[in-house]
Amino acid sequence: MTQTAIEIADNSALLVIDVQKGFDAAAYWGPRDNPDAETNIAALMDAWRESGRPIVLVRHASVQPGSVLAPEHPGHAFKDLVRERRHEDDLLVTKTVNSSFYGTPDLAAWLTDRGIGQLVLTGIQTNMCVETTARMAGNLGYDVLVPLDATHTFDLADGTGPGGLSLTAAQLATATAVNLQGGGFARIVTTAEVLAAVGERVTA
Repeated sequence: MTQTAIEIADNSALLVIDVQKGFDAAAYWGPRDNPDAETNIAALMDAWRESGRPIVLVRHASVQPGSVLAPEHPGHAFKDLVRERRHEDDLLVTKTVNSSFYGTPDLAAWLTDRGIGQLVLTGIQTNMCVETTARMAGNLGYDVLVPLDATHTFDLADGTGPGGLSLTAAQLATATAVNLQGGGFARIVTTAEVLAAVGERVTA
């Protein structure tokens, strides 16, 4: 399959979704995939900052009892890579569900006010909040790019016990890629491809 050349708009918004310390709790979540996710997210944040493009930080405030992402839990805080790169101009969206479009403040209104039509989505978890946000963004008419290697997720079972359905984190990431690109919601790309496109626009 021939990959269409990537173009990154001058006002393309980078969404950094739920890159929170609570996701480091391996005992809570189980095995994960893509150990390079955080490095790639940091590289994209640096490129966006250098080019003056907007960054949106999304943070999950879980309402589930005992969640490591609950506001009162230390895991609610951003991971250091995000905290160290956070700027006062970044939009901070807080949500309690999977989609970043159902949060506070209103993400769609903020994007509309700034004439932003392209979104690049990164973060955790690939098949949960990243995929849900990408699906909704695609439905709303945004040009959505997902550098899959700047996301990660965890093994998941259906909760029915022995003999139930389960998928590894890698399998779930593959399913997300197929769902999003095959379904026409988003384009699946790599961090390197996005960084190269940003560099071309910056130096042009």
